[in-house]
Amino acid sequence: MVGRTKMHVKKGDTVQVLSGKERGKTGKVLTVTPEKQTVIVEKINFIKRHSRPTQKAPQGGIIEKEGPMHAAKVAVVCSKCNEPVRIRKKQLDDGKKVRTCAKCGEILDH
Repeated sequence: MVGRTKMHVKKGDTVQVLSGKERGKTGKVLTVTPEKQTVIVEKINFIKRHSRPTQKAPQGGIIEKEGPMHAAKVAVVCSKCNEPVRIRKKQLDDGKKVRTCAKCGEILDH
């Protein structure tokens, strides 16, 4: 892909899962991968990795960790509305662009 891919979620956002086996659960975004349009959410979508013993992890075995999910499956939770909302982009008087809640107008950027 050429250029920058824009995403509606950022690292640190609180999101709610909209579809799939984890539907309705909320968590904090740990990583965002714009190239693949995926996010990793804290304590959601666990996968099992079978790892060999290494010097770093001499025990080896089965490791459970969060797996990536498509960004379209999550919605940002507004801190004021306390429910998943769509976001709008707004330009402030000082020229700074921020993400806002489409329902109440609350600024979501921290």
